[in-house]
Amino acid sequence: MAAFAPNPADDIAVATIRTLAADVVGKANSGHPGAPMGMAPAAHVLFSRFFNTNPKNSKWYNRDRFVLSNGHACALQYVLLHLLGFKLSLDDLKNFRQLDSLTPGHPEAGHTDGIEVTTGPLGQGFANGVGLGIAQAHMAAKYNKEGFDLINNYTYVFTGDGCLMEGVASEAASLAGHLQLGNLIYIYDDNHISIDGDTAVAFTENVEQRFLAYGWQVLHVDNGDSDLHAIYNAIAEARREKHKPTIIRLRTTIGFGSKQQGTHGVHGARKQTMC
Repeated sequence: MAAFAPNPADDIAVATIRTLAADVVGKANSGHPGAPMGMAPAAHVLFSRFFNTNPKNSKWYNRDRFVLSNGHACALQYVLLHLLGFKLSLDDLKNFRQLDSLTPGHPEAGHTDGIEVTTGPLGQGFANGVGLGIAQAHMAAKYNKEGFDLINNYTYVFTGDGCLMEGVASEAASLAGHLQLGNLIYIYDDNHISIDGDTAVAFTENVEQRFLAYGWQVLHVDNGDSDLHAIYNAIAEARREKHKPTIIRLRTTIGFGSKQQGTHGVHGARKQTMC
């Protein structure tokens, strides 16, 4: 795989994702801008350098799958779908969290073009991702032939502290490690913040050691706020591992760029707290 090649538009793209996420939440005066603003660099690198999809044919069979396990951060996913050219307009973004809109408060499969699974209850999307990985591995084993990979897609999952606190995520992670699902790449938004405050109040386990025990490859990026090169290298390394699922611990600042960045105040913030 080629080395990371910076693009002059990278910084503008990341800033656009952040500001659009803040804007859609601000207009609705409801939602969660913190994680979208923090994870914008990882989202940009993933979708501009790696993600294999076709917005004109969103059900193309061998597409990569994306699951937003921390579904409350759906402003990020909607912005990405709009920018990628899926059937989600700027007016749809302006209708975020409004009745009957295509941009509800959590992603809904079958409702919004490009959404693979419905997420919201923390940990559920984590397990959904493992299910997608199992299905892909089974289909590949059944239909791929030597020298001709009909099925070779990846499943990428964004997940957060709240998801990793849930028992269902632990069970699914254990199974994924046992099955050696090398087609799974999870990016863990390690921002040290939950809706109750710093995660130190309730969640102090060593996540990296936990996933090593499950049989996962564990990588980390210490500056998820701006180190696009490191994010690219981590995803590239994850794709090279064919016999283990990978989790990338991405250290971010929640609500990066807002006046309440790094605090639980921006986890679910209204417009007056973000500017």
